[in-house]
Amino acid sequence: MNKQIVFRDLGLKDYKEVWDYQESLFKEILDIKIANRREEKEEVTPNYFLFVEHPHVYTLGKSGDFSNLLLNEKQLTDKGASYYKINRGGDITYHGPGQVVGYPILDLENFFTDIHKYLRFLEEAIIRTLAEYGLQCERSEGETGVWLGVGTPFARKICAMGVRASRWVTMHGFALNVNSDLGYFDNIIPCGIKDKAVTSLNVELGVVKVDEEEVKSKIKKHFTALFEAQIKD
Repeated sequence: MNKQIVFRDLGLKDYKEVWDYQESLFKEILDIKIANRREEKEEVTPNYFLFVEHPHVYTLGKSGDFSNLLLNEKQLTDKGASYYKINRGGDITYHGPGQVVGYPILDLENFFTDIHKYLRFLEEAIIRTLAEYGLQCERSEGETGVWLGVGTPFARKICAMGVRASRWVTMHGFALNVNSDLGYFDNIIPCGIKDKAVTSLNVELGVVKVDEEEVKSKIKKHFTALFEAQIKD
């Protein structure tokens, strides 16, 4: 099993460009696994973790409801936003500047073969990261992601998640609102959930801006600890 993970920070990149890049890494791993089984080889599969920030974009998961996007094509253009129907789980979400997006492209057979556990580990990495900022975040039963104020009238989501997996290879991931313009969430019913709000780290801390590089460093630390992985540069 290969527990090394190659971390790459892509900076600010167009959503479709990064989606295509994810697909290429995903295919690379799948091709190795298929060849190993056909030819009875034991070639090691790589693991990747991408950090990225996207320009304004709305993405709808494969089982999502298009009516949860509250803008027409002209309004999208006016707001400088794009839209994609994509191949992850979950409903609609927003990505944009000030958000830390993480895409782990892992062969889970290098770690464990349990998608439920994988999602819980993604949530736990974010929960532990935000705890370092003094925030008590938690899960909301039946709703993937990371929340504050669960069980109160002030429940609010700070991190959305949606993944795809095939032959135990993952792609897509999480989007943590760090310094996000939360006004863009007003144009959707986030994740198809109507009765809960959305928040960001800077809002919860009452500051103008949080250091996003510091946030990524903390996520990286907790992610590698949970997966008992090693970082490969």
